[in-house]
Amino acid sequence: MGLLPLLTRDRGRSLHLPAHGRGVALPSELRAMLRHRAGLWDLPELPEIGGPLIQQGAVAESQRKAAVDIGAERAWYGVNGATGLLQAALLAIARPGQAVLMPRNVHRSLIQACVLGELTPVLFDLPFMVDRGHVFPPNHSWLQEVLNELPINGVEIAAAVLVHPTYQGYATDLKPMVAELHRRGWPVLVDEAHGAHFASRVDADLPDSAITAGADLIVHSLHKSAAGLAQTAVLWLQGSRVDPIAIERSLGWLQTTSPSALLLASCEASLNEWRKPAGLRKLRVRLDEARKLACRLRDLGLPLLENQDPLRLILHTAVVGISGLDADVWLMGRRMVAELPEPGCLTFCIGLAPQRGLARLMHRCWHGLLAAHGKDTSLPAFAKPPLPRIAVPAMPCGVAWRAQSREVPIGDAVGRIATELICPYPPGIPLLVPGERLDQRRAEWLLEQQHFWPDQIAVTVKVLAF
Repeated sequence: MGLLPLLTRDRGRSLHLPAHGRGVALPSELRAMLRHRAGLWDLPELPEIGGPLIQQGAVAESQRKAAVDIGAERAWYGVNGATGLLQAALLAIARPGQAVLMPRNVHRSLIQACVLGELTPVLFDLPFMVDRGHVFPPNHSWLQEVLNELPINGVEIAAAVLVHPTYQGYATDLKPMVAELHRRGWPVLVDEAHGAHFASRVDADLPDSAITAGADLIVHSLHKSAAGLAQTAVLWLQGSRVDPIAIERSLGWLQTTSPSALLLASCEASLNEWRKPAGLRKLRVRLDEARKLACRLRDLGLPLLENQDPLRLILHTAVVGISGLDADVWLMGRRMVAELPEPGCLTFCIGLAPQRGLARLMHRCWHGLLAAHGKDTSLPAFAKPPLPRIAVPAMPCGVAWRAQSREVPIGDAVGRIATELICPYPPGIPLLVPGERLDQRRAEWLLEQQHFWPDQIAVTVKVLAF
């Protein structure tokens, strides 16, 4: 079967991204545009339309209005997802040879930006929850302990990155951490791809957005946590620590010179949703429905884990001895498609569309899953990655990435320097980055991960050839 028929196939209950729920929650103005003749909207950067890096035209005006409405100085729309905007932002705040402090759960795109920009990632470890195999975001106290171990000889840190929230919806208070990093003189980039709805300020129980917390650069994925089409994102700039010209130069390296007018219109329409009373009411209703759904499912006996984002439900499959990856395969066979399968959990994206009858369906599927795969005992605790609180690659990422390499079994790579990422996808969080030297404990841990992530972690790794 070709691609086109697959795109319109009925897949049952879609509890995955994009958050618009296969079009149900698309903004009304975008839906109206798509009802016109097919392809009518597929236009180049005509003078009246412009583009993200053009100072005149409808796109420029839309970006200016979006920035004013959210309280930022500047905004740039992106049409190759949060990936391109994160990379451009990082390259704008650090020069070749400098280092950037970042948590271990950064997306692979930021490590790849370090390769492109000849930057050194200073990676700090995170709290680890052994019952589910998840990291939790740092709080101010954790970050302070990390900072107390700096400086590292020969490493000049120029900026810092934070991730808020995680893919599973875990979040902490960003404001004191941003303030602490600013006291060091570092601009702060926050990957808030999964938290665009936090910036709506529609619900006092939602975590504060990185914008409210005072971060300098914030990236929102508009298809992950707003009603945008896939590949839509926005980069916000506030304050004076980062030169907007540097950002635009970086965007020019990484963004297409032929941006899709449809995707740019989707950026505008998804942000417009939260400027209008009707759009805010719709979001508030979705959040209330999601909280009630979680309460109902817990009452029905489903083991849901606590997080800070109501639009993410984390089903703790490990507690009944089931891998989240196995649960995902079984549920897809029953036409329920989740967002993120992991060894200990299965995360569902509730999204922005109504989810009528979902509690009943999930309850029925859960009992079917238990009958098919459930065990009397939970899975063993997940081993915390054997990582130091702070780590710097033994060799620059870019040098390692481009070096002559050879492929060896992971068990034979002890003492060798990796030249590639090891990264289960999704969510795209690297377990090993280019330039890191493998010690015995790390190699054993990676071998253990192969059992948890079948077919996603290779039995070999590329290392320096000499």
